[in-house]
Amino acid sequence: MPSPIEAKVPDIGNYHNVPVIELLVKPGDLVKKDQGLVTLESDKATMEVPSPVAGVVRELRVKLDDKVSEGAIVALIESPVGATESRVQAIEPAKPAQEAKAVPAIDAANPSAAPDRAGDASLERRVDAGAATHRPTAPPVRFSANAVMPERVPYATPAVRLFARELGVDLAQVAGSGKGGRVLREDVQAFVRQAFAAGGARGAGSGGAGLGLLPWPEIDFSKFGPVQTQPLSKIKRASGSNLARNWAMIPHVTQHDVADITEMEAFRKQLGTEQKDLKITPLVFLIKAAVAALQRFPIFNAALDAKGETLTLKQYFHIGIAVDTPEGLVVPVIRDCDRKGILELARELALVSAKARDRKLTPAEMSGGCFSISSLGGIGGTAFTPIINAPEVAILGVSKSSMQPVWSGTAFEPRLMLPLSLSYDHRVIDGAAAARFVAYMALVLADLRRLML
Repeated sequence: MPSPIEAKVPDIGNYHNVPVIELLVKPGDLVKKDQGLVTLESDKATMEVPSPVAGVVRELRVKLDDKVSEGAIVALIESPVGATESRVQAIEPAKPAQEAKAVPAIDAANPSAAPDRAGDASLERRVDAGAATHRPTAPPVRFSANAVMPERVPYATPAVRLFARELGVDLAQVAGSGKGGRVLREDVQAFVRQAFAAGGARGAGSGGAGLGLLPWPEIDFSKFGPVQTQPLSKIKRASGSNLARNWAMIPHVTQHDVADITEMEAFRKQLGTEQKDLKITPLVFLIKAAVAALQRFPIFNAALDAKGETLTLKQYFHIGIAVDTPEGLVVPVIRDCDRKGILELARELALVSAKARDRKLTPAEMSGGCFSISSLGGIGGTAFTPIINAPEVAILGVSKSSMQPVWSGTAFEPRLMLPLSLSYDHRVIDGAAAARFVAYMALVLADLRRLML
């Protein structure tokens, strides 16, 4: 096996002891020829030290804030031999011969990386020639002469500029938190999060400025036949923005299960005959089962902060109930569900549902929730994916129960089965915890005596 190839700092002019400000790879990474390994920063510019060959990074000889000069070894690259060669080929497929003649793409945010240009006409011809033979890997950036003036070029490394282009972010709008105002990768991520939080969903309707989203299609539907326009209600507009933000920013996963509610339903009907003036729905039993599960699995009774770094674990149990109204979906919150019995919850649920339909809910009655339940059981369906109500970390969806044959060990028996769909924030909750949570809820619903344990 040949010795690893040394990746050295190339000619960087008359600069010495230039600091390493970014490590772009780690030992074991596969790299292509000329792929950046580390980023250096002089008083005038930043540059990447390229890999001399395609291969595997065997060792990094530098760390952050080290100072290097021309000829310094930054990494050892194992060239493609034997097993390694097949791994490298997986990331560097064969290229057509003519591709080697392609003119490099020009980065408007990095004029130092652009080839010399004699004038605008020459520049356009060279860009067109490059586009004909090279497929870009990032969204195209509109070229502006003003954008390449030194005082207007964003202060960022090439890797960060590429990352920003892939997200459609204009680096000129991003405040840098690095040394000397340099824009870091974390600054770009924070900018995207803030754009969503400040109404990025609405921005998508007007082209998604700053997020690289395509403009919303504008079509004159009257050309195809008779139409009628109808504005969205205020509630739907408000909830739509929240739902779009939550769906875009929370990594949703949904765990599906079923609960045997045969005995629960028999008990509910018995209570109904005893409480003539009170409607007792399956939802109140779901609230009690959810509280029991939240007590057993406290990670679900939490809120994640806007930066996605800190959890607030709650010691109270306020459950939000999605209520369908003519104007749209609202979520009133029933408080202290752990301290209330089935009958008290039934009365309060009837009260808040009536207030929701009459549009009499106050903002206080729709805030402070720990966990939400969205029930479509009275309508139909076998499963769905409810959207988490941020900053909560989970929501339970309930579909229509149905009689199904269930094996008892000796025979099939008709049992009333209720579909449950638990959506959870995968940043906080893993799949095993979600499966245990919904399985425990199903266990409680199947035997309500467990609520007394």
